[in-house]
Amino acid sequence: MEAVWDRCVSVWEECVCLCDVLVSACEASVCFLGLCVSVLELGFRVAPWIPYTGLAVLIWHFTCRKIRYHANTNHDKSITMQATPEDPTKMGVGKAIAVLTSGGDSQGMNAAVRAVVRVGIYTGAKVYVVYEGYQGLVDGRDHICQATWESVSMMLQLGGTVIGTARCQDFRTKEGRTNAACNLVKLGITNLCVIGGDGSLTGANQFRSEWSELLQILVKAGKITAEEAKQSSHLNIVGMVGSIDNDFCGTDMTIGTDSALHRIIEVVDAITTTAQSHQRAFILEVMGRHCGYLALVTALASGADWVFIPEMPPDDGWEDHLCRRLTDQRSLGYRLNVIIVAEGATDRFGKPITCDMIKNLVTKKLGFDTRATILGHVQRGGTPSAFDRILGSRMGVEAVMALLEATPETPACVVSLSGNQAVRLPLMECVQVTKDVTKAMADGRFEEAVKLRGKSFESNWNTYKLLAHVNPAEVKSNINIGIMNVGAPCAGMNAAVRSAVRTGILQGHHMLVIHDGFEGLAHGHIEPISWAAVGNWTGEGGSNLGTKRTLPRSMIEDISLNVAKFNIHALVVIGGFEAFVGGMDLVTAREKYEELCIPIVVIPATVSNNVPGSDFSIGADTALNTITTTCDRIKQSAAGTKRRVFIIETMGGYCGYLATMAGLAGGADAAYIYEEPFGIHDLEVNVEHLVEKMKTTVKRGLVLRNEKCNPNYTTDFIFNLYSEEGKGVFDCRKNVLGHVQQGGTPSPFDRNFGTKLGSKAILWLTDKLKECYRHGRIFANTPDSACVLGMRKKALVFQSLAELKLNSDFEHRIPKSQWWLKLRPILKILAKYKVSLDISEKTIMESIIKKRGVI
Repeated sequence: MEAVWDRCVSVWEECVCLCDVLVSACEASVCFLGLCVSVLELGFRVAPWIPYTGLAVLIWHFTCRKIRYHANTNHDKSITMQATPEDPTKMGVGKAIAVLTSGGDSQGMNAAVRAVVRVGIYTGAKVYVVYEGYQGLVDGRDHICQATWESVSMMLQLGGTVIGTARCQDFRTKEGRTNAACNLVKLGITNLCVIGGDGSLTGANQFRSEWSELLQILVKAGKITAEEAKQSSHLNIVGMVGSIDNDFCGTDMTIGTDSALHRIIEVVDAITTTAQSHQRAFILEVMGRHCGYLALVTALASGADWVFIPEMPPDDGWEDHLCRRLTDQRSLGYRLNVIIVAEGATDRFGKPITCDMIKNLVTKKLGFDTRATILGHVQRGGTPSAFDRILGSRMGVEAVMALLEATPETPACVVSLSGNQAVRLPLMECVQVTKDVTKAMADGRFEEAVKLRGKSFESNWNTYKLLAHVNPAEVKSNINIGIMNVGAPCAGMNAAVRSAVRTGILQGHHMLVIHDGFEGLAHGHIEPISWAAVGNWTGEGGSNLGTKRTLPRSMIEDISLNVAKFNIHALVVIGGFEAFVGGMDLVTAREKYEELCIPIVVIPATVSNNVPGSDFSIGADTALNTITTTCDRIKQSAAGTKRRVFIIETMGGYCGYLATMAGLAGGADAAYIYEEPFGIHDLEVNVEHLVEKMKTTVKRGLVLRNEKCNPNYTTDFIFNLYSEEGKGVFDCRKNVLGHVQQGGTPSPFDRNFGTKLGSKAILWLTDKLKECYRHGRIFANTPDSACVLGMRKKALVFQSLAELKLNSDFEHRIPKSQWWLKLRPILKILAKYKVSLDISEKTIMESIIKKRGVI
C-alpha cells in the first residue's frame, strides 16, 4: 500500500511540474490550477484514499482545453506574456476628482490641495475644488469649480485653507447628501478627496456607503437619468487628516500639528525672557481638544516643569507635588517656572484642570508672581512649517494614486504617515481606534489610552516622565560618561546634551562635558556638569560645549591618556559626519590603546543630514525651515516684480537633502544635487521650462542648488547661464544663504528629537556598561559596543559603526542609500515637468486594528 501511495504522489508531482510549464504560457490556467489544488486539499481531508492520479489527469485535461481555447482567441488581452507597465500620465484619463477641506482649518491644507490638483492633472484627470467644505458640495454651482495648474499657484506658503471650510449642518441630513450626490453626478465626479478631522472623514464614509441609495432617489425624482446613475455607480473616498490636534489614530502626524507647535514654541520662548526678568511662574493653555499631544511635545521642547494632559491625569495629591517641584526648582536657582496645560486636561475623577485653578493654587500656597496665558487660535494661524508643506504634498500625491487605483470593493481609506512612508489605512478602523482612546480615558484606563495614541506619543510621555518627575538617584554608580560635540554647530545639539546629562544623573552616573570636540578631549578640556547647569539649554541654538571638525586620528595617544586620566567609562559623541568618522577612528585605535575599549554612541546632529544610520539628523529641520522662510520672502519679491528667477545656494556638502526638501516646501522649479547628476542639456531644459512659465500668469521662478552638486556648474555659472538664456524674457538674481542655515533657535522637532536621542543614548550606555563590566573594569571591544543612534522608519535604532561603514561614501561624506531621493520625482511633477512617477511599488492598505490589537 505504501508503494502505491508513493507512486501516486510521484505521478502527481510530475503532472504538477508539467502543468507549471503550461501555466507559464497561459495566465488563465493559474486560476484553474489553484482551484484543483484546493479540491485536492479538500479531498485529502475528507477521504485520503481518493486516487491522486485521477485528479492529476483531470488537471491535465482541463488545462489543455484552457490553452486551446486561449490559443484560438489571440485578441484576448489576458494572455499577454508580460503586463504592459501602467503609464501614470494616463491613469486618470476619463475620470474626475474633487477635493475639499472640512472642519477646523490647519496649516498645510493648501499644500495638500495643491498636490491633489497638480498630480490629478498630471494623471490626465479632471480635478475640481469644492469651496466651503461640505456646504459647497451641497450648494453646488459656483462652489464646485474645475481647477487648473495655475489656479493653485502661490498658495503653498499660505496658512489656513484657501478654498474655505465650514461646519455644515445640511450635509448631516439625507436631503443635503442627496443634493451633494446630484452635484457630483452632473459633473461626472466619482472620486472625492476629503481633508479634515475624524468627524469630516466619518461623514465622507457615510456619504460613500449611501451612494447607491442616493442615486436611486435622484433617478426616481428625475434629477438624473438612469444612464448618469450607471456612469457614476460608485464613489471612491480617500481622506487626509488635517488637524492641529494630532488626535487621529493611525498617523504619526496630522497636517498642521508641526506648524501649531512652531507657534506655541515661539510664544513659550518669548514668555521665557519676561518670566526670567521678573522671577515669574507662567501657566500656558494649549489646544488639542481631548488629545494632549501639543501640550506634551511643548513640555518636552521647552523643558517645562509640569504638564497636564487628558490621557494621563495627575495622581491624587498632585497639588502638593506640584508645589514641591516648583519650590525645588527655585531652590536650584531657576528664576522662572513653566506649566503647560492641555485644554482637555482633567483630574482622575474627570474634573477639569484649568489655568485659573493652577494660578490660584501657586499664588496662594507659594506666593509666586504667577501669570496665565491661553494661546487660543494663534496656534492655527501663520504660515505652515516646512514639515507640514512636505507632508501635505506627499499625502496629496498618495491620495490621488489611491483614488485612481480604487475599485468598488476597496474600502474608504485615509492616507497616513508612518515614519518616512506614506501608507493607506482603512478609514473606519482609524476612526474606531480614535474612539477607543476616548472610551479608555472615560473608563479610567489611562495607560491603555497612552498606548492607543501610538508609539510616538508613548515615547514622548516616557521621556517626559524620566526627565521631569524623577528625583536624581541617591546611590551613585561610580560611572563617568563623557559628552562632546563634533563637527559644525547646529540647532538642537544643546537639547541633546541637556537630556543626556540629566538622564545620566538620574541613573546615578557622573557626567563630564568635553569642550571643543576631539581637540578638547586630547587637551584635557573636561569638567563635570550638574543638573542645574543645563537647565535652560533646550531652546538655545548652536553648541554651548563648543565644537570643531578635527578628527582624532592625529591625537589618539593624547586622547587615550585623558580617557584614562579622567576615568571616562563611556562616550557620547553628538555631531555630523566628523562624529561618525571620529567614532570609527576610536574603534580602530582600540587594538593599540586599551583605554579606548569603552562603549561609544554617536548621535547624528548636522544640518546636512548626511550621517549613515539615520533618516534624520538633529538640526536639519531647523535649517530646512530657515531655507523655506527665505524662499517665501524671495518668491514674494519675485511675484511683485514679475518675470524674475532666483537662484539660491543651500548648504549640505554633497548631500542634497536640504535642497530637495526645501524645493518641495518652497515650490521650486528645480533643485540641483550631487546625487542626481545633471549636464548642460538639463540646464537647457530648465531654462526652456521657465521661459514657458513666464507666458502664464505665474511670472516668477525659484531654483535651488546644493553647494557641492557639481564643481563646474557653480552658482555663478548657473546664474550667468540663466541670465543670458532668459534675456528679454526674465531677469535673474542669486542668493547664497550661507551660515544662517546653522543658526537660530531649534525647531520643535529638533528640540524634541534631540531630547529623545540624548535620553535613549544614556539608557543604552547604562545597559552596555553592565555587559562590558569584567574583572572589576570596563572592557568593550565588540562591534556592537560602538553604535550610531538614529531614526529608521519611525523606530530609534542602534547600528554598529562597523556595519554602517559598508553603507558609506567617505569621499563625498554621504550614505550610499538615502530615503528622500524617492521624493525627487514629486518635486518635478509639482513643478510641471514631464517626468515619470514610479508607481511600480503599490501601496497596500494596512490594518491598524490588527497591528495594535482591539482594546
